[in-house]
Amino acid sequence: MNHSLKDIISYIEQNIVLEFGLRYLLNLIVTFVLIRTFYYARHKNKDFVFTFFLFNSVLFLICFLLSSTKIELGFSFGLFAIFSIFRYRTVTVPVREMGYFFLTVTVGILNALANLTDTLLLLLICNVIILVLTYILDGHLGLEHESFEEINYDRMDLIQPEKRAEMLQNLRERTGLPIHRVKFQKIDFSKNVVNIHAFYYSEENESTVRESGDNDD
Repeated sequence: MNHSLKDIISYIEQNIVLEFGLRYLLNLIVTFVLIRTFYYARHKNKDFVFTFFLFNSVLFLICFLLSSTKIELGFSFGLFAIFSIFRYRTVTVPVREMGYFFLTVTVGILNALANLTDTLLLLLICNVIILVLTYILDGHLGLEHESFEEINYDRMDLIQPEKRAEMLQNLRERTGLPIHRVKFQKIDFSKNVVNIHAFYYSEENESTVRESGDNDD
């Protein structure tokens, strides 16, 4: 059985079109699960979906075509580094999106360059590990974010340390948010206003989402 499998793999590697099709199919399936099933289902940003799929496919094509010629290992790592340190100049990319970008780059390189004869099973295991880790880490660990709202607060009579509990209760009632602590940014006695960051726990990092949305506008 093992000998027959090696014969099949050898036949695939001798047929460049068949090898390309199977490698790209595996790459596309893994990328689809990562981006469409995991990322978009939770974060709903179609602009990044376009970017992730595009970069993954382009990188896969480049690596596969270069692998058909004799290239040094150092060149492969150099190519990986060029794409993995790519930075957008027009927008600030959130940390989560940079993580998914790195994953799509990694998946493209793995599936384009791995040796099928010796490491087919290992290649499949690596793809499964990437999918499982992403699924667990992106929202299935039961962790909460500490988000904040920037507020110009007008109750100057409550800013004393001994009235902090009363101030927090007042903020909860007025904002509807489960605020548990505040940080003073600037106190303006001439206008009777204090600028504060009011912190609360949420499932998503709403501060980051809000900031990235502002940049897009």
